[in-house]
Amino acid sequence: MACCVPLSSSSSSSSSVLLSQKPETLSFGYRVSSDKLSFGGSSFKFGTVKKEQSCRAASVAFRDLDADDFRHPLDKQNTLILRAIPGLNELGKALLGTVTEQIMLLENIGTSVLVSKNQLPELHQLMTEAAEILNIEAPDLYIRQSPVPNAYTLAISGKKPFVVVHTSLVELLTRKELQAVLAHELGHLKCDHGVWLTFANILTIGAYTVPGLGGLIAQSLEEQLFRWLRAAELTCDRAALLVAQDPKIVISVLMKLAGGCPSMADQLNVDAFLEQARSYDKASSSPMGWYIRNAQTRQLSHPLPVLRAREIDDWSRGHDYKALLNRAIKTKSVQNV
Repeated sequence: MACCVPLSSSSSSSSSVLLSQKPETLSFGYRVSSDKLSFGGSSFKFGTVKKEQSCRAASVAFRDLDADDFRHPLDKQNTLILRAIPGLNELGKALLGTVTEQIMLLENIGTSVLVSKNQLPELHQLMTEAAEILNIEAPDLYIRQSPVPNAYTLAISGKKPFVVVHTSLVELLTRKELQAVLAHELGHLKCDHGVWLTFANILTIGAYTVPGLGGLIAQSLEEQLFRWLRAAELTCDRAALLVAQDPKIVISVLMKLAGGCPSMADQLNVDAFLEQARSYDKASSSPMGWYIRNAQTRQLSHPLPVLRAREIDDWSRGHDYKALLNRAIKTKSVQNV
């Protein structure tokens, strides 16, 4: 659930709920399409709801919630690695100028429907509730026509961040699942993921254009970037759970993104998907399996869906999650939508 990007992302950022992405060869030349950000020959997927009669309203909120309260250990570790890269912050700001930011902003605003109390009010309420639970200001929410199930976040310096959700995702997920997706995107904003991902993307693209060692530098940065992004996605799945407060809702989202469609959604089984995750762990536990698993995931921007499902299931059973729930403050119940 990658992009504030955070591809979960500032100067300008974009986050994505999509599963696994591998970009093409990188080069300059900026372009935005309905579901990806392209720089010349390089494309970054942003990273990616079935109708329900009503949705549970927010009943608790985390008034003093800090990002580190739910940040995944691998996210913490890899964020420190990114911060240790000399000049990353300054170079990212220099490479990503106001023109690029304006293009990204206008492209998304001009081709989507802005959600509000008077425009798709049900979705507006889902976002408002999720933001209240996570103790964060709700960003703007846009719905965009696209056959690719996806959701992403853009955080542009000096402007209110916004989340874009594709219509196909709305059709695929239940309302509770859609709210978990919105919470995942809010997690990118809560954790300031956007700054690091966007800067790292631009820096990598720029490095590929430098003769000589530029390609080697870019390759190293790209590997560090994807390692960090995979960890960031695990953090934002936790944010989704804090809002959904039911691991099966979050796991169901991952399962549907892996192999769901509206016509068969009611036949999918979360417990069977978790068993599939355990089978994957067992199959990859041998030395050869470990090598193949790392080769499969090395160039992915998102962890494999079965691994994300297992991670969120484990965290939901642990002390840290239960301790956070005990800290939650009861809020006024809201009528079902």
